[in-house]
Amino acid sequence: MRAMLREGRAMPARSALGHLLLVLGALAWPGLGAAQAPEASDLAPVTVDGHVLFQVRGISAMPSTKRASLIADRIRVLARDRSFDPATLELVSGEHDSRIGPAARPVVRITEPDAEVEGIEHRLLAEIYLARIQEAITEYRAVRTREALLISLRQVIVATLLSTVALLVIWWFARWIRRWLDRRFRPRVHSVAIQSFEVMRADRIWALVATLVRLLAAAGVVVVGILYVRTVLAVLPWTRGLASEVDDWVLHPVAVLGNGFVDILPDLVFLAVLFVVTRYLLRLTRLFFTAIGRGEVTIGKFDPDWAEPTYKLLRLAMIAFALIVAYPYIPGSSSGAFKGVSLFIGVVFSLGSSSAISNIIAGYTMVYRRAFREGDRVKVAGIVGDVTNVRLQVTHLQTVKNEEVVVPNSTILTSEIVNYTTLAKSAGLILHTTVGIGYETPWRQVEAMLLEAAARTEGLLREPKPFVLQTALGDFAVTYEINVYCDDPRLMARLYAALHRNILDVFNEYGVQIMTPAYEGDPPEPKVVPRDKWHLAPAGEPASGGDGERR
Repeated sequence: MRAMLREGRAMPARSALGHLLLVLGALAWPGLGAAQAPEASDLAPVTVDGHVLFQVRGISAMPSTKRASLIADRIRVLARDRSFDPATLELVSGEHDSRIGPAARPVVRITEPDAEVEGIEHRLLAEIYLARIQEAITEYRAVRTREALLISLRQVIVATLLSTVALLVIWWFARWIRRWLDRRFRPRVHSVAIQSFEVMRADRIWALVATLVRLLAAAGVVVVGILYVRTVLAVLPWTRGLASEVDDWVLHPVAVLGNGFVDILPDLVFLAVLFVVTRYLLRLTRLFFTAIGRGEVTIGKFDPDWAEPTYKLLRLAMIAFALIVAYPYIPGSSSGAFKGVSLFIGVVFSLGSSSAISNIIAGYTMVYRRAFREGDRVKVAGIVGDVTNVRLQVTHLQTVKNEEVVVPNSTILTSEIVNYTTLAKSAGLILHTTVGIGYETPWRQVEAMLLEAAARTEGLLREPKPFVLQTALGDFAVTYEINVYCDDPRLMARLYAALHRNILDVFNEYGVQIMTPAYEGDPPEPKVVPRDKWHLAPAGEPASGGDGERR
């Protein structure tokens, strides 16, 4: 061990603490060597020009890699010195160690712990090391002669030419194979379709084939490039050490990926099986609820309109269950990074999606409540419009003014909904309006005039017949309500306007004053419009039969 300490004299001076640790390590070394042999990780190779001469061990104060590097540097220094004869390299053996090189600056010292690694006596190990060092020095000089360098240069030129030819051959072969495939198989490639639904177009399939050919050509180029670089590095004496590392750079990642793939292969098989099973269960569920929606399958009081939203809920539940089952088998799911990302996504989802979730729940609730459907005219939160689209979170309404109003489903769920369409087709929608008439006018006359105004209004149903209600006996007037039927709620605004116009015309014709909203006294003359003033400017004369006058 004292020889190993002397071997580190070329290193910079250490602090007192460093010297103390070094001495303690030297004292403890023999006991450590007797206790157990060092592991492979405690050994480092002494490498010159990419050739491993032998391996050495180290201690905490002198790691094996550091010691191997120092020995390799000393060998190269001797090899560069052309005046030095490797045959004169001396070997001196003592009781506990052996030295190769002069005492002032030894190349390497072999101690008993070093010999224990190989299982032989240190003197015999020193002789083997000496032979390897002399051989390395001789070869180091031989490959750097002018003749050897010229040979290496010729080899580099040949490798370059061969690599260029190989690349040209790969390029030519890729073009030839694409033309051959295009001529032989392209007419046979057709689009993949299910009935009228085109799954994949023919040009996409052919583009995939062309991409596969390009990938194979690129792989060939990569292989040629790696072989060329490795050959050039191995030929040149200064880069021979890198030639072996190229294999590690290329093959080690591939080996790591391959071993990792083999390790996770059972998990991938489980995930693939789970994916296939889940996919087919979703298809069967989809077919079942599609049949319910079409009326081909009936289940008690289950409304066919519930089929689509029920399928979506079940699909969500099935996918969520599959993800929960698959989570432990996803590669990397047990890593801290994966857990951190999952936690972050969960926090963001919980903080930012409360309103979204409430709207989604409200959307599904409205479907099962059957409050309205697309195309219905409804009144929600004071807004009257036609339902154009019902989404998970919002409902789109188109008002009578052609405005689009987007209402959150949670708002609709907490508001009362008036649906004008649900009963319009079967029983008719009742439109109603009120007028206030004085007590001096007979109620039978008022009802007759209101019914006549309804009869003049086109677009109203004749059956059921309109009817009049006296809703209030006010202080100054009686309130009459005319009720009429229609079957198209989208015409509500136009029908109301036409009905009001006809009511005004009829009451003017008969000279009956409308008291609505209120009055404080009887005027000198009734508040009616004479017939001769019905068409004052800018109103023009009506077309024949279109003035709505009483015939």
